[in-house]
Amino acid sequence: MLALNALRFAERSFIVVAFLLMVFLYFGSVITREIGGDVATSFAWVEEAVRVLNLFMVFFGLGLALERGRHVGIRNLRAKLPPKVCQGLLRVTDLIGLLFSGYIAWIGIEMVTFVLNSGQRSPTLGIPMGYIYLAPTVGFVLLALRYGLSLVGLIDRFSGEETAE
Repeated sequence: MLALNALRFAERSFIVVAFLLMVFLYFGSVITREIGGDVATSFAWVEEAVRVLNLFMVFFGLGLALERGRHVGIRNLRAKLPPKVCQGLLRVTDLIGLLFSGYIAWIGIEMVTFVLNSGQRSPTLGIPMGYIYLAPTVGFVLLALRYGLSLVGLIDRFSGEETAE
């Protein structure tokens, strides 16, 4: 569990740093627009950088959100099912989630490879576009990991939920 705690810390740290960097960049962009002139045109890359950071922030948060029980679910149905049936349903849900997330991650790897080989670069940042496609790929790998850990019982992703009223 030490490795999982380290992963959680790394994910949270990345998300916080990305968010603070987005705020700082956007604030700086607004200030440079007020100054105007050549200064403002030299910061045209900020808009794209903030969009890319937002993309990474969202996808890197997938696993944490699932582990904390923050993904969309039907709690009312689970509350009305007998415990054994509910437990079976949760296992099936974890298995389907694991398979789906793994499949999307696999497609993401193929997409990253394809786009990197195409040589396409982002307009203002100039970075290879394949790196941007890493966000959903890594995000779905992290999501598949959490589904797998829940499936084998190493984490309880439903323990953090509030009870339905």
